[in-house]
Amino acid sequence: MPVTDYLEHNAREYPEEVALIELNPEEPDNRRMTWKEYGLIEPDRFQPYRREITWGVFNEKANRVANMLIGRGIKKGDKVAILMYNCLEWLPIYFGVLKSGAIAVPFNFRYDAAEILYCAELAEADIIVFGPAFIGRIEANAERLCKGRLLIYVGDNCPSFAESYHELVADCSSKAPGVEITEEDFGAIYFSSGTTGFPKAILHKHQSLTQAAQMEQKHHDTGREDTFLCIPPLYHTGAKFHWMGSLVAGSRAVLLKGTRPETILSAISQEHCTIVWLLVPWAQDILDALDRGDLKLSDYQLSQWRLMHIGAQPVPPSLIRRWKEYFPSHAYDTNYGLSESTGPGCVHLGLENIHKVGAIGVPGYRWECKIVDEEGRTVHQGDVGELCVKGPGVMTCYYRNPEETAAILKDGWLYTGDMAMQDEDGFYFLVDRKKDVIVSGGENIYPVQIEDFLRRFDKVKDVAVIGLPDRRLGEKTAAVVEVKEGMTCTREEIEMFCNELPRYKRPREIIFHEIPRNATGKIEKPRLRKMYGADRLVEQENQA
Repeated sequence: MPVTDYLEHNAREYPEEVALIELNPEEPDNRRMTWKEYGLIEPDRFQPYRREITWGVFNEKANRVANMLIGRGIKKGDKVAILMYNCLEWLPIYFGVLKSGAIAVPFNFRYDAAEILYCAELAEADIIVFGPAFIGRIEANAERLCKGRLLIYVGDNCPSFAESYHELVADCSSKAPGVEITEEDFGAIYFSSGTTGFPKAILHKHQSLTQAAQMEQKHHDTGREDTFLCIPPLYHTGAKFHWMGSLVAGSRAVLLKGTRPETILSAISQEHCTIVWLLVPWAQDILDALDRGDLKLSDYQLSQWRLMHIGAQPVPPSLIRRWKEYFPSHAYDTNYGLSESTGPGCVHLGLENIHKVGAIGVPGYRWECKIVDEEGRTVHQGDVGELCVKGPGVMTCYYRNPEETAAILKDGWLYTGDMAMQDEDGFYFLVDRKKDVIVSGGENIYPVQIEDFLRRFDKVKDVAVIGLPDRRLGEKTAAVVEVKEGMTCTREEIEMFCNELPRYKRPREIIFHEIPRNATGKIEKPRLRKMYGADRLVEQENQA
């Protein structure tokens, strides 16, 4: 079944129940009166911005979008790009695209004007739906973007080079468009995160979307009474498919704008959230705020919060140990995946396996895993090799890129590019990205292992380990360290702490700098290597 069937089912069974809430506690809603205007004895402030829609309205909006697209000539297999921040319109537009038979193409909201044009042309997008924040970036290439495609603007004061979304859908039917969709039809194109190079277009069938939704509901036992808090961007497979557990269960979800610790805890308290997906930096910020006394758990209603899970990057075991000190009753899970596997879950820890914190887990629902060497042979248990996964969520191909497709898809197996090992109990541990492995003096050094070690130092907020050019060793290990707020730290302190490491793993260079992460929390190591690698190599060559 296509994933759109779940939306239609919920609209029939729970039409008046809330499906989605958009919440922004950090932005006032100027349409509402202040407490003072109500005559209440409260500080003079605006109410937080909050909107909601029911399952019935969600489905009707998606149908209007689908009928609008069909009326503008969109047919099965055409592509519709979405470039918006998280908002209440995002998911109805996405499902409207799917219901029309078109392929949904979410764009990273961090793309600059050139990247938007590149991805639009690579994916052969027929329509681009965009929000107010992107007017300037679209306008920069409006002449080229308008050639052969329609630009649709979601917001007030529509620019002259686009058409108004609200005007286009206003008179469209709210009935289902009647387009037959099967699991074998193409449903979405996602773009790789760009942490290992320029984005590639990843083509998925509807089967992948349905698999991801069913898997999420099963892994986290999402039920009708749950409320999921969604903070990361919906353009990314992680946020969208974690939310789809709520879609399958027919339960509500909150789209939260803002990542400050007090913002997150306030939303959980106010909306009675039970399942929360955090990225490592946000979990770290919450713990640091609690350690400093900036937050007090007693100020919030959190007893209903049953599950905290993390994905998108390796999770330091020390972070989870600290988390359990503050939240001993929480279930915990971590999820591994990539856009080529329809996001998180092809490997997952499992709610019952918190004793294995540090592992990414075991094969997810309907997935298989293996670890291979450079020749593609399965390695012995305990040996490091490349992690490969196989299941109904594997991508069809890199769109219009057969060479890259052949390099990553082999006999139905997806070669992830991640180095991993399997322990004696069958749990998989992520060692590092294949491209991030440092080869120093003939030794393979895995940065994640050093990063996990350094995060145990109480002054370290975040850390990234990269390889820098070295004339003698080929590469040398450098630790880029972000120090916790209000603390100071010296190179000597880091070096002394690292004396517990084997000599060949000790960083040869310490750099104090904020750690850059992308919108899904992944460390931008190519950016760090560019900042500290290329320039250093030039210096070395000039000195030689």
